[in-house]
Amino acid sequence: METKADGVDGSLILIKQGAEARVFESSFVGRRSIVKERFSKKYRHPSLDAKLTLKRLNAEARCMTKARRLGVYTPVLYSVDIVLHTLTFEYVEGPSVKDIFLEFGLRNGGVVEERMDDIAMQIGHAVGKLHDGGLIHGDLTTSNMLIRAATNQLVVIDFGLSSTSTLPEDKAVDLYVLERALLSMHSSCGNVMDRILAAYRKSSKQWSSTLNKLAQVRQRGRKRTMVG
Repeated sequence: METKADGVDGSLILIKQGAEARVFESSFVGRRSIVKERFSKKYRHPSLDAKLTLKRLNAEARCMTKARRLGVYTPVLYSVDIVLHTLTFEYVEGPSVKDIFLEFGLRNGGVVEERMDDIAMQIGHAVGKLHDGGLIHGDLTTSNMLIRAATNQLVVIDFGLSSTSTLPEDKAVDLYVLERALLSMHSSCGNVMDRILAAYRKSSKQWSSTLNKLAQVRQRGRKRTMVG
Protein backbone atom coordinates (compact mmCIF):
# COMPACT_ATOMS: atom_id res chain seq x y z
CA MET A 1 0.00 0.00 0.00
CA GLU A 2 1.44 3.33 -1.02
CA THR A 3 -0.93 5.51 1.04
CA LYS A 4 -1.95 4.92 4.62
CA ALA A 5 -5.61 4.64 5.52
CA ASP A 6 -7.10 7.47 7.59
CA GLY A 7 -6.19 7.06 11.25
CA VAL A 8 -3.44 4.52 10.58
CA ASP A 9 -0.43 6.02 12.29
CA GLY A 10 2.07 3.19 12.21
CA SER A 11 4.06 1.28 9.63
CA LEU A 12 2.25 -1.45 7.72
CA ILE A 13 3.76 -4.90 8.23
CA LEU A 14 2.48 -7.57 5.85
CA ILE A 15 1.45 -10.67 7.81
CA LYS A 16 -0.70 -12.54 5.29
CA GLN A 17 -1.59 -12.47 1.61
CA GLY A 18 -4.52 -14.36 0.16
CA ALA A 19 -6.26 -14.52 -3.20
CA GLU A 20 -8.54 -11.59 -2.36
CA ALA A 21 -6.72 -9.47 0.20
CA ARG A 22 -3.55 -8.53 2.01
CA VAL A 23 -3.49 -8.32 5.80
CA PHE A 24 -1.15 -5.95 7.62
CA GLU A 25 -0.34 -5.24 11.23
CA SER A 26 -0.26 -1.55 12.11
CA SER A 27 -1.55 0.90 14.70
CA PHE A 28 -4.67 3.05 14.65
CA VAL A 29 -4.80 6.17 16.81
CA GLY A 30 -2.18 4.60 19.06
CA ARG A 31 -3.86 1.18 19.24
CA ARG A 32 -2.44 -1.98 17.75
CA SER A 33 -4.54 -2.83 14.71
CA ILE A 34 -5.05 -4.99 11.64
CA VAL A 35 -5.47 -3.46 8.18
CA LYS A 36 -7.10 -5.63 5.53
CA GLU A 37 -6.71 -4.40 1.97
CA ARG A 38 -8.78 -5.79 -0.88
CA PHE A 39 -6.61 -5.37 -3.97
CA SER A 40 -7.71 -4.96 -7.57
CA LYS A 41 -7.79 -7.87 -10.01
CA LYS A 42 -5.94 -6.96 -13.19
CA TYR A 43 -7.90 -9.47 -15.29
CA ARG A 44 -11.16 -7.60 -14.65
CA HIS A 45 -12.32 -4.45 -16.40
CA PRO A 46 -11.23 -1.54 -14.14
CA SER A 47 -14.72 -0.11 -13.54
CA LEU A 48 -16.22 -3.55 -12.87
CA ASP A 49 -13.31 -4.40 -10.59
CA ALA A 50 -13.78 -1.19 -8.60
CA LYS A 51 -17.51 -1.86 -8.15
CA LEU A 52 -17.00 -5.48 -7.08
CA THR A 53 -14.16 -4.63 -4.69
CA LEU A 54 -16.18 -1.87 -3.03
CA LYS A 55 -19.28 -4.08 -2.82
CA ARG A 56 -17.33 -6.86 -1.10
CA LEU A 57 -15.56 -4.43 1.23
CA ASN A 58 -18.86 -2.98 2.40
CA ALA A 59 -20.47 -6.43 2.67
CA GLU A 60 -17.63 -7.65 4.89
CA ALA A 61 -17.94 -4.60 7.15
CA ARG A 62 -21.73 -5.02 7.41
CA CYS A 63 -21.51 -8.75 8.19
CA MET A 64 -18.83 -8.17 10.81
CA THR A 65 -20.95 -5.49 12.46
CA LYS A 66 -24.08 -7.66 12.29
CA ALA A 67 -22.25 -10.56 13.93
CA ARG A 68 -21.44 -8.34 16.92
CA ARG A 69 -25.07 -7.27 17.15
CA LEU A 70 -26.05 -10.95 17.26
CA GLY A 71 -23.81 -11.45 20.29
CA VAL A 72 -20.81 -13.03 18.55
CA TYR A 73 -17.39 -11.66 19.47
CA THR A 74 -15.52 -10.18 16.49
CA PRO A 75 -12.68 -7.66 16.32
CA VAL A 76 -13.87 -4.08 16.80
CA LEU A 77 -14.08 -2.37 13.40
CA TYR A 78 -12.24 0.97 13.54
CA SER A 79 -12.64 2.30 10.01
CA VAL A 80 -13.65 1.56 6.41
CA ASP A 81 -11.70 3.34 3.65
CA ILE A 82 -13.62 3.12 0.36
CA VAL A 83 -10.78 4.79 -1.57
CA LEU A 84 -7.97 2.48 -0.48
CA HIS A 85 -10.37 -0.48 -0.11
CA THR A 86 -9.25 -1.19 3.44
CA LEU A 87 -10.84 -2.26 6.71
CA THR A 88 -9.01 -1.37 9.90
CA PHE A 89 -9.92 -3.23 13.05
CA GLU A 90 -8.74 -4.25 16.47
CA TYR A 91 -5.73 -6.52 16.88
CA VAL A 92 -6.87 -9.47 19.01
CA GLU A 93 -4.19 -10.73 21.36
CA GLY A 94 -4.32 -14.51 21.53
CA PRO A 95 -3.74 -17.73 19.58
CA SER A 96 -5.87 -19.12 16.80
CA VAL A 97 -8.07 -22.14 17.51
CA LYS A 98 -6.03 -23.88 14.80
CA ASP A 99 -2.82 -23.51 16.81
CA ILE A 100 -4.52 -24.55 20.05
CA PHE A 101 -6.05 -27.66 18.47
CA LEU A 102 -2.76 -28.62 16.79
CA GLU A 103 -1.11 -28.43 20.21
CA PHE A 104 -3.95 -30.49 21.72
CA GLY A 105 -3.21 -33.19 19.16
CA LEU A 106 0.25 -33.61 20.66
CA ARG A 107 -0.88 -33.77 24.30
CA ASN A 108 -3.27 -35.60 26.59
CA GLY A 109 -4.83 -34.91 29.95
CA GLY A 110 -7.91 -33.67 31.75
CA VAL A 111 -7.02 -29.96 31.53
CA VAL A 112 -6.64 -30.26 27.76
CA GLU A 113 -10.02 -32.01 27.46
CA GLU A 114 -11.68 -29.36 29.59
CA ARG A 115 -10.31 -26.53 27.47
CA MET A 116 -11.24 -28.28 24.25
CA ASP A 117 -14.79 -28.75 25.53
CA ASP A 118 -14.98 -25.04 26.37
CA ILE A 119 -13.74 -23.96 22.91
CA ALA A 120 -16.05 -26.40 21.12
CA MET A 121 -18.99 -25.09 23.16
CA GLN A 122 -18.09 -21.48 22.30
CA ILE A 123 -17.82 -22.33 18.59
CA GLY A 124 -21.20 -24.07 18.56
CA HIS A 125 -22.91 -21.21 20.39
CA ALA A 126 -21.32 -18.57 18.12
CA VAL A 127 -22.30 -20.32 14.88
CA GLY A 128 -25.81 -20.91 16.22
CA LYS A 129 -26.19 -17.18 16.90
CA LEU A 130 -24.90 -16.29 13.44
CA HIS A 131 -27.24 -18.72 11.70
CA ASP A 132 -30.34 -17.78 13.70
CA GLY A 133 -29.58 -14.18 12.77
CA GLY A 134 -29.47 -15.08 9.07
CA LEU A 135 -25.70 -14.70 8.72
CA ILE A 136 -23.50 -17.23 6.92
CA HIS A 137 -19.78 -16.93 7.68
CA GLY A 138 -18.66 -18.65 4.50
CA ASP A 139 -15.21 -19.73 5.70
CA LEU A 140 -15.58 -21.40 9.08
CA THR A 141 -12.13 -22.79 9.75
CA THR A 142 -10.04 -22.92 12.91
CA SER A 143 -7.71 -20.33 11.35
CA ASN A 144 -10.59 -17.83 11.41
CA MET A 145 -11.25 -18.22 15.12
CA LEU A 146 -9.08 -16.73 17.85
CA ILE A 147 -9.10 -17.13 21.63
CA ARG A 148 -8.63 -13.76 23.30
CA ALA A 149 -5.79 -14.28 25.79
CA ALA A 150 -7.16 -11.97 28.48
CA THR A 151 -10.64 -13.50 28.67
CA ASN A 152 -10.50 -16.89 26.86
CA GLN A 153 -13.39 -15.70 24.69
CA LEU A 154 -13.79 -17.00 21.15
CA VAL A 155 -13.39 -14.24 18.55
CA VAL A 156 -14.57 -14.96 14.99
CA ILE A 157 -12.59 -13.20 12.24
CA ASP A 158 -12.49 -12.85 8.43
CA PHE A 159 -15.99 -12.18 7.16
CA GLY A 160 -14.72 -11.72 3.59
CA LEU A 161 -16.88 -14.56 2.25
CA SER A 162 -19.89 -13.89 4.49
CA SER A 163 -23.44 -13.47 3.26
CA THR A 164 -26.98 -13.24 4.57
CA SER A 165 -29.31 -16.20 4.22
CA THR A 166 -32.02 -17.99 6.19
CA LEU A 167 -31.86 -21.19 4.10
CA PRO A 168 -31.03 -24.41 6.01
CA GLU A 169 -28.95 -25.43 2.97
CA ASP A 170 -26.60 -22.47 3.35
CA LYS A 171 -26.29 -22.99 7.09
CA ALA A 172 -25.56 -26.68 6.55
CA VAL A 173 -22.81 -25.89 4.03
CA ASP A 174 -21.28 -23.47 6.57
CA LEU A 175 -21.16 -26.30 9.13
CA TYR A 176 -19.86 -28.75 6.53
CA VAL A 177 -16.93 -26.45 5.72
CA LEU A 178 -16.06 -26.41 9.42
CA GLU A 179 -16.39 -30.18 9.70
CA ARG A 180 -14.07 -30.77 6.72
CA ALA A 181 -11.54 -28.34 8.16
CA LEU A 182 -11.57 -30.20 11.48
CA LEU A 183 -11.21 -33.59 9.79
CA SER A 184 -8.30 -32.48 7.62
CA MET A 185 -6.38 -30.47 10.24
CA HIS A 186 -7.40 -31.85 13.62
CA SER A 187 -8.31 -35.52 13.28
CA SER A 188 -6.13 -36.32 16.31
CA CYS A 189 -8.40 -34.18 18.50
CA GLY A 190 -11.23 -36.71 18.38
CA ASN A 191 -14.91 -35.86 18.17
CA VAL A 192 -14.63 -32.05 18.31
CA MET A 193 -17.38 -31.59 15.71
CA ASP A 194 -19.82 -33.66 17.80
CA ARG A 195 -19.19 -31.31 20.73
CA ILE A 196 -19.62 -28.26 18.50
CA LEU A 197 -22.93 -29.58 17.13
CA ALA A 198 -24.18 -30.34 20.64
CA ALA A 199 -23.58 -26.70 21.57
CA TYR A 200 -25.09 -25.56 18.26
CA ARG A 201 -28.32 -27.43 19.09
CA LYS A 202 -28.51 -25.61 22.43
CA SER A 203 -27.84 -22.21 20.86
CA SER A 204 -29.92 -22.39 17.67
CA LYS A 205 -33.71 -22.42 17.67
CA GLN A 206 -33.61 -23.59 14.05
CA TRP A 207 -31.06 -26.38 14.50
CA SER A 208 -33.32 -29.26 13.43
CA SER A 209 -33.81 -28.24 9.79
CA THR A 210 -30.15 -27.25 9.48
CA LEU A 211 -28.78 -30.52 10.83
CA ASN A 212 -31.19 -32.54 8.68
CA LYS A 213 -29.81 -30.69 5.67
CA LEU A 214 -26.24 -31.22 6.92
CA ALA A 215 -26.76 -34.98 6.63
CA GLN A 216 -27.65 -34.48 2.93
CA VAL A 217 -24.70 -32.15 2.34
CA ARG A 218 -22.34 -34.74 3.84
CA GLN A 219 -23.59 -37.33 1.38
CA ARG A 220 -23.00 -35.24 -1.73
CA GLY A 221 -20.31 -32.78 -0.62
CA ARG A 222 -20.81 -29.03 -0.39
CA LYS A 223 -22.01 -28.41 -3.97
CA ARG A 224 -25.72 -27.89 -4.43
CA THR A 225 -27.78 -30.38 -6.37
CA MET A 226 -28.94 -28.93 -9.69
CA VAL A 227 -32.70 -28.83 -10.12
CA GLY A 228 -34.35 -28.73 -13.53
